[in-house]
Amino acid sequence: MQVFRGFHHPRLAEACALTIGNFDGVHRGHQAMLALLRSEAEHRGVPSCVMTFEPHPRDYFAHRMGKPELAPERIATLRDKLSELHRCGIDQCVVLPFNAAFASQAPESFIQEVLLDGLGVRYVLVGDDFRFGAKRAGDYDMLVDAGEAHGFDVARMNSYEISDPRPGMKGGPSPALPPFRHGRLRVSSSAVREVLARGAMSEAAQLLGRPYAISGHVVAGAKLGRSLNCRTLNIRFRHDKPATQGIFVAQVLGLSDAPLPAVANLGIRPTLDPNDVNRGQVLLETHCLHWPEHLGPDGGYGKIIRVELLHKLHDERKYDGLEALQQGIAQDCEDARLWFAQRPSHANTRRQTTRDRI
Repeated sequence: MQVFRGFHHPRLAEACALTIGNFDGVHRGHQAMLALLRSEAEHRGVPSCVMTFEPHPRDYFAHRMGKPELAPERIATLRDKLSELHRCGIDQCVVLPFNAAFASQAPESFIQEVLLDGLGVRYVLVGDDFRFGAKRAGDYDMLVDAGEAHGFDVARMNSYEISDPRPGMKGGPSPALPPFRHGRLRVSSSAVREVLARGAMSEAAQLLGRPYAISGHVVAGAKLGRSLNCRTLNIRFRHDKPATQGIFVAQVLGLSDAPLPAVANLGIRPTLDPNDVNRGQVLLETHCLHWPEHLGPDGGYGKIIRVELLHKLHDERKYDGLEALQQGIAQDCEDARLWFAQRPSHANTRRQTTRDRI
């Protein structure tokens, strides 16, 4: 998948089938939408294209209003979003900076400058609540009118189910369709945030179609883990509000042929000095239960790894000193080994246990 910052690039295709959205998490509902986009792109002989934004528009407006509490919890970093879009078979992704200029752009200018001049759209697929342009003045009807005038098709999915305007009719409100579901679970980014917030990692995996994971470059930390006999692989989560925090049973991919069982801490480490080398940033610290000897003490630095969070053990705790912290880590490692030993052999087996209800 080709990734473009903005749309004025010589390698960007002159025409495309496009969908627009934040795609936080790229959950099963998003995946259904992207599969439809790929099909429509193939029928037209053009690349499939996703337009997304960084920062999240709600992040931008929350910052501008001085109300950080209005910003959404982030499910995924931009790296992980792009990785999942690639896995869904998307040909190209355009990442637009959501800033004051973009937020103030008139909807008519967005259609002309971005959709037509910038991307040469032949087909546009949007969600049922899609709005665009300054003060959210642009809507689905405006897109349909523009498509009729400029020769591109427009469709929308109501809660990720498809609805096209009937031939000869102006695209109006589509009939209300049931939301996309996986089994009994309603699939949406809000639903993913809700299950992650309560640490229901198996439910999150069902909504996402894969274990919840965070990937990135391993960075150097304060190296405290060595003195605690607990070396860690550190990844920065570049958002202040991750959708979940705490201590997790995990597994690490990217360091060996097989996943490595691990314990991970996602959060701000309340026991430690907030002014240390990490400066209080959200960090994913992962301790492999069996450190790969071929890596050596510093072998992980600079490598890109993927950490899957499989089961939440507990929230972050503030310990009374490093000795208590070391004892807590030892207990977490023991609990993780027990979880792996009792893990169901079939990935989809669902038996409610005490751990499931934590």
